[in-house]
Amino acid sequence: MAQFIKIYPENPNEAAIAKVVKVLKEGGLIIYPTDTVYGLGCDITNTKALERIAKIKGIKLEKANFSFVCSDLSNISDYVKQIDTSTFKILKRALPGPYTFILPGNNNLPKEFKKKTTVGIRVPDNEIALEIVRQLGNPIVSTSIHDEDEVLEYTTDPELIFEKWQNLVDLVIDGGYGDNYASTVIDLSEGEPVVIREGKGSLDVL
Repeated sequence: MAQFIKIYPENPNEAAIAKVVKVLKEGGLIIYPTDTVYGLGCDITNTKALERIAKIKGIKLEKANFSFVCSDLSNISDYVKQIDTSTFKILKRALPGPYTFILPGNNNLPKEFKKKTTVGIRVPDNEIALEIVRQLGNPIVSTSIHDEDEVLEYTTDPELIFEKWQNLVDLVIDGGYGDNYASTVIDLSEGEPVVIREGKGSLDVL
């Protein structure tokens, strides 16, 4: 059964974050808060963990459109081709924030995603998520957990999330109530911004 850890977003407890990072480094799956809905995540470098997430979602790993959760813009450049000034300005205005940006991937993508030409990048405005990525030292692959179940309580109440997911993941973070609006998805891979999904993030950043 999964561990259930309370972490306060205003000032995340370092020892608690270290516990989460240990689980990720050992190939575990976590459910964690973002600035939108709760996410299901794992270490980007761990193939077995990536396969577990794909299996839970019922999709083939190479076809999965997972987001990469990064801690800042310099983190992003590890996985994304050189971006132009106007794209960079949009990212700078919007992040950290409730957006997923689709950008052209580079050759550093993990082997499981090598066939992909683009990658979804998130830098959530949530200190728990950002601190996990900072301590881990590389992004986490993430997918939201509300997809197959439109019952709103599952996306917002950490205790209900734990009840539902405790046998599927290794750790659930209670970071307070989540939101039930997903991130706004904007495709910047062709230069001109294309809004794929309007969610919590305002389009004023474009």
